[in-house]
Amino acid sequence: MTAGGDETPPGAGGADRAFFGRRKGKRLRVAQEERLAGLLPRLRIGLPTEGALDPASLFPEPKRLYRLEIGFGGGEHLAHEAATNPDIGYIGAEPFLNGVVKLLALVEERGLRNVRVHDEDVTALLAALPPESLDRVDLLYPDPWPKRRQRKRRFVSDASLSAIARALHPGGRFRFASDIDDYAGWVLVRAARSPALRWTAERADDWRRPYPGWPGTRYEAKAEAAGRVPTYLEFERA
Repeated sequence: MTAGGDETPPGAGGADRAFFGRRKGKRLRVAQEERLAGLLPRLRIGLPTEGALDPASLFPEPKRLYRLEIGFGGGEHLAHEAATNPDIGYIGAEPFLNGVVKLLALVEERGLRNVRVHDEDVTALLAALPPESLDRVDLLYPDPWPKRRQRKRRFVSDASLSAIARALHPGGRFRFASDIDDYAGWVLVRAARSPALRWTAERADDWRRPYPGWPGTRYEAKAEAAGRVPTYLEFERA
């Protein structure tokens, strides 16, 4: 997952924010290596050297809407969404290769044709997308970087929210879920000072309510087992 502070806008002056994290964890099995070699090149997004990246160009046929999930982890949520909505194009951004191969397995098992993968820092992808090209952006259980000196590494910043809002069409949604209260507060503060985003909560306990059709994630199950309460935030593009 990408991360950064509020100081440097994505893509500004050609300087992308730093990626903090590992590209690879446990050694991949033979079948996983084969998927990386065979399937990933067919799903991988190539960023243009000039001009914008039209999401419609990524899929065999145009889709009704296009959505982005930043840091999809093991891919279970992304695969569930893609299987449920075959008329929507899904872009998953995840630099951690062990997560990528898990998504590739789900894509292969379920025959998903509406998934594309960006296996690098999402900053450049957001900068390449045309304005108002996405219906939704999801950021689910990102690395919280809980220590005070690490917080500048958090993905959510004034700059990243501006980049997300730019890519969303009016009425589009940005969804953020976390089991870390401090990170949820961090996001609310930065979203509140964004002129392009509006928190959609209407009731005091809306933040406790999972999104409609929410399948849950393995990380969420671990958090709940440890006694942590998930937070579900949603913001609308003005």
